[in-house]
Amino acid sequence: MTKVYAVGLGPGGKEMMTEEAVHAIEKSDVICGYTVYVDLVTSMFPEKEIFTTPMKKEIDRCKWALETAQSGKTVAMVCSGDAGVYGMAGLLLQLLHSYSDVEIEVVPGITAAISGAAVLGAPVGHDFCVISLSDLLTPWDLIVKRLELAAEGDFITCLYNPRSKKRIEHLTTACNIMLKHRSEDTVCGWVKNIGREGEEYRICTLKELDNEPIDMFTTVFIGSSQTKLVDGKMVTPRGYEKHEDMFV
Repeated sequence: MTKVYAVGLGPGGKEMMTEEAVHAIEKSDVICGYTVYVDLVTSMFPEKEIFTTPMKKEIDRCKWALETAQSGKTVAMVCSGDAGVYGMAGLLLQLLHSYSDVEIEVVPGITAAISGAAVLGAPVGHDFCVISLSDLLTPWDLIVKRLELAAEGDFITCLYNPRSKKRIEHLTTACNIMLKHRSEDTVCGWVKNIGREGEEYRICTLKELDNEPIDMFTTVFIGSSQTKLVDGKMVTPRGYEKHEDMFV
């Protein structure tokens, strides 16, 4: 039985890839994926056959990977972050029934909510949620509903795909929704190009967030009502401080 590995690359640098991810690609004949993500690893594995597709060709890409595996080659379908978080793992599994003698193995990676959080400090130290502001596959009214419930539930909220050239106002809407339930001074932060060349970040307030230089390569963190700025780091307490003897 041949195999397709759905591989999470993490932020993109080899130092932040898991050993399991590296080994899966090493065992593969072909690296397949969205062009931007494949470009992150081609220099690490120059001997591999490459197949890429642009955005919006995800179904074609997954079918090609499964067909190639069925022909006898081992395929690594690479995704940024984690393959199961807005990645191709789910689509591959949905399509698998049409391909006999092919096995899918999902190889986890570090998603931006985790790698970005580490840059800022410890913003997701308590209950948090992840919401993509891209409405290419999800109706905007459903995204708005999820933002409203996250704000009402006082979740730390991590936003993927916060702003693009065509979706300038989506982040504005998200900020306005949060401001109905949170103080303007709520601690927020963003990280751009996590783990890659040109990485930058800033901690700001919810009032300032919409005016920050945020794009599609940025992950946004909106703190809960409990999130604090501690020695220049964004921290959401778990509640240990209630045991005062710990801090004596």
